Order: sequence, then structure tokens, then C-alpha cells
Amino acid sequence: MQIRIRSFHTFIEHKLLEAGQRADAPLRKIAAVAIIENPYAGRYVEDLKPLIEASADLGRELAALAVRAIEPYPAESYGKAAIVGTAGEQEHANAVLTTTFADPLRKAIGGGTAWISSFTKRGAPGTVIDVPLAYKDALYVRSHYDGMTIMLPDAPQADEIAVIVCLANRGRLNARVGGLARDQAKGQDGLS
Repeated sequence: MQIRIRSFHTFIEHKLLEAGQRADAPLRKIAAVAIIENPYAGRYVEDLKPLIEASADLGRELAALAVRAIEPYPAESYGKAAIVGTAGEQEHANAVLTTTFADPLRKAIGGGTAWISSFTKRGAPGTVIDVPLAYKDALYVRSHYDGMTIMLPDAPQADEIAVIVCLANRGRLNARVGGLARDQAKGQDGLS
């Protein structure tokens, strides 16, 4: 199966201060989005393996777009999400976001051993989705629990899936609620 892409979108949020407190480094969050045709729209298909396998190429394309958007910063956090149009099933969105799709993202950012947080839902054009973010090497680094809100005015159409990858270059600005620190995280979480 070859995934048909209608369009790509990139969103950048670059925050310098919060609560009047300037951070030592800005927080840059990006979202790279592909609007794809849902090959299973309007019908039930038991075996979603062809879509899962085809998602590897989509993962590589979105990862490259995401890495370019976060430059000049390295990625410390990642997340993924998808909105499937109303003629599809939520399971179609989940099929696109498996490890097959995610491994190219890990490779593109130079590694990542933690599970990639994700969220999927059904929706129409203009549906809002909050993409969860977490530290790339250990899920329990509390300073990096964050997210990015995305809305696409013209997607997904009923027979489409909006596939989203998010990256951030650091944890939240002014993070100070404790928990595992980023520099203590080595070996604390494995890929799952």
C-alpha cells in the first residue's frame, strides 16, 4: 500500500517567557502534520497491517519535516496524534501511529528510548486535538510533561486522516514541581 498525501502543515510555537519570568532558553514546540487519504474510509477492514507497514515512509517524511522545524534546537520531547475523518474508525488513526511509524522519528532526532505519548480521535475539519509531549528518554521526567494544541481548518475531510508529530526542545518554562530530573533519567525508562 502507498499512502496518498494531500498536504503537509507545520506549526511553530516559540515561547520566551512565562509569568513575566524569562527562561534561560526558549521553549520551541513544533508540530508537523500530514493530511492523508484514509484507504479504509467508509468500510470495515479486519486486517490493518498494510496501513501499518505503509506508515514507515510517512514517519520518515514527517520526522524530516519536524526536525527542520525545530532547528536550531535538538529535540528533547516528542508526541504523536491523529484525527480520523468521520467516514473512518479511530482504529485507522491508531494503525498509522504504531512503532512502525514512530521508529523513523526516533532515528531522525538521534534516539529516544521512551514510549511516545499519543492521542487519537474522530473528527471533522476544525477539530481541536491536544498532542501530549514527554521526555524522549524517560517517560517520568515531569518537567517535560506538556502538549501542543493543533487545529486544522480544512482537515480531516471525512475520508482523510490528519497525522501529527510534535517535538519540543526542552521542558516547560519555569518547571518546578519536582520528580525525576532530565539529567537523572538515563536508564530509567525503556522503549515500550
